[in-house]
Amino acid sequence: MRRKQSAIQLKSVEQIRKMRAAGLVVAEGLAEMTAAAVPGASTADLDRIGRAVLARNGAVSSFLGYSYPPFPAVICSSRNEAVVHGIPRDSEVLAPGDLVSIDYGAILDGWHGDAAVTVLVGNPSGPDNARTADLIEVCRASLWDGLAAVKVGGRLTDISHAVETSVRAAGDFGIVQNYGGHGIGTEMHMEPHILNYGKPGRGPDLVSGLTVAIEPMLTAGSPHTTELDDNWTVVTADGSWAAHWEHTVALLEDGPWVLTAQDGGRAELAARGVQISALAGG
Repeated sequence: MRRKQSAIQLKSVEQIRKMRAAGLVVAEGLAEMTAAAVPGASTADLDRIGRAVLARNGAVSSFLGYSYPPFPAVICSSRNEAVVHGIPRDSEVLAPGDLVSIDYGAILDGWHGDAAVTVLVGNPSGPDNARTADLIEVCRASLWDGLAAVKVGGRLTDISHAVETSVRAAGDFGIVQNYGGHGIGTEMHMEPHILNYGKPGRGPDLVSGLTVAIEPMLTAGSPHTTELDDNWTVVTADGSWAAHWEHTVALLEDGPWVLTAQDGGRAELAARGVQISALAGG
């Protein structure tokens, strides 16, 4: 999605609680769409599920009608060589061995939540599918390694460096160039922009009240991309497949709170030696 420019917006505890409510809508929708991403389903079927989840929660889409040309759906569904911003279609039917990234955003009471998952359709076996599964898991793990770097007293590029370090240690995968995470709050895309690579210790300070979406995007080949004629879908330049994971996280004085994870990020961050904020509750 094209990014709107604004100053870094810090949030109060009450505002973060409102973002958590939006984040839980996103988590609910992604769980349902993940379960529905099976052979024979279309990407438009997934979009219809996303619309139903928004409606029953009294939320509206962060994506529908966004930017220009107006985005026509409530999810981005990016299949195989598509990296991000894929447009769901009835004609795009999932097959065993496909991967599909589902990016989903919700607005509730004026506050945004934004997250993404990548699903291996049908969970097939075989060497090609093993490589695809590795791509998905390396991307997912790098997201959580980036989230573990969200600490008061750090700097913005500590997150970028943590993602890159995680990926480089895991194998030969391309880290998509120029695209990355973003600030989020009363708008979906705000400052700061967060690349998924770079040296640590640079950029704005990480302070309490910061809310950002972290979103690594990896390929099985070249990190370079191109945009299709629909003016939205971003695909790999070499046709290699891509994965995309994302969570929205808030930073408090006593730790992070992953607003789009059902458990607030407790399990994954504990495995990395990070305790989430007490604001997340038990």
